[in-house]
Amino acid sequence: MEDNSEFAAVTITESQLVPWPRVAAVGAMVAFSLPTFVTGLEVGAGLSPMNTVWALLWGSIIIVIIGATMGVIGAKSRMSSYLLVRIAFGDVGAGLVNIAFAVSLLGWFGVNINLFMDAVAGLGRDVWGIELPPIGLAIFASFCMTLTTLIGFKAINLLASLLVPVLAVVTVLLAKFALSTQTLSEVFAAEKAEALTVGEGISAIVGAIIIGAIILPDITRFLKHWSGAIYTAIISYIIVQMAVMGAAALAGATSGKDDVLEIMLDLNLGIGAFIIVIAGSWVLNSLNLYSAVLGMKATFPKLKTVLLTIALGVIGVAAALMNILDNFIIFLFYLSVIFIPVAGVLMIDGLLIRPKAYRIETLENNRSLNWKGFVAWAVGAAIAILASEGITQPLSKIAAIDAVLLSAIIYIALAWNEREKKQVISV
Repeated sequence: MEDNSEFAAVTITESQLVPWPRVAAVGAMVAFSLPTFVTGLEVGAGLSPMNTVWALLWGSIIIVIIGATMGVIGAKSRMSSYLLVRIAFGDVGAGLVNIAFAVSLLGWFGVNINLFMDAVAGLGRDVWGIELPPIGLAIFASFCMTLTTLIGFKAINLLASLLVPVLAVVTVLLAKFALSTQTLSEVFAAEKAEALTVGEGISAIVGAIIIGAIILPDITRFLKHWSGAIYTAIISYIIVQMAVMGAAALAGATSGKDDVLEIMLDLNLGIGAFIIVIAGSWVLNSLNLYSAVLGMKATFPKLKTVLLTIALGVIGVAAALMNILDNFIIFLFYLSVIFIPVAGVLMIDGLLIRPKAYRIETLENNRSLNWKGFVAWAVGAAIAILASEGITQPLSKIAAIDAVLLSAIIYIALAWNEREKKQVISV
């Protein structure tokens, strides 16, 4: 296990490459997870039906652009997102970014364990009439997810390939049963007070999946051709994500309830709810832990993979017991604002400023700190947060867009001379 090259600071070899549908299955599996259903339900509850559609559409488009771009860079370079971050931000800068990413991923791990233990305990009580201890469920779930992570991408991919068709059927049934109580025209005709703006809804949708889009190279590096990264992003974030969030929002609108599992039980989808909780949490959290391990290994390569994976799994359970779920929408909102600027810097650097630097050889003599990228990330995030709090005037009404655009513009302004120098030298 310790010699598993998936976790090492090396590129993926030809023997490890797979066809794009297998990678797309993992990306789609993330969109079928319980947090995606919860996000759709929360956004649907806070917006009118028409504004919910707009938020879903624009949020998904933003994620597709970011995910596809990051995925292509990963597929072409055969490197994980954390090695790409080392090239973009320098070794020291990447250490700070990767640690922050690992903390965020462990937060997500905690959110999913939190959802898992509450949901399974509730389903056990309501469906089978038995009391299941939440802490015991959390420990058992973390053990299964950690074991899957230790095996690696092949195990995660196998689970996703088997479960995606099942979860697709459950999603279709959820929408079908929701429409059996009200017609679509009746749903859109209903008037409701809006607790969110469309911009806040878009930011919540972006926040729900932004980390997955930024770390998409962790799975697209296994692709045989970079075009598969575009297919993966479209299937995951336009087709599946919109369908899942739309079905949840529709079910919430027709039932008037705000608990997706309670809605499923009311619609006689108890087994479907159980499958979504078990399958979605298992694959998504295995991928979260997998990426967290990649990030820590990229920053601290001497750490033992097995011990590191187990330690991060334990920390994830501790995060679950902190009830991060209580502030889920707030968590998603700030997650999008803080981390999306990383993608802005990396995409500009990888596509415009230094595209030829994105290869494994660069790491042999990598710079210590790309202060321009670090400044662009920090300023982009800070200005977007200040704007979202009403302290400064926002560029747009969508904090996530402000963050990525500001970081990209700032980085272009600071680093443009590097591109010009490179062109002069190469002539």
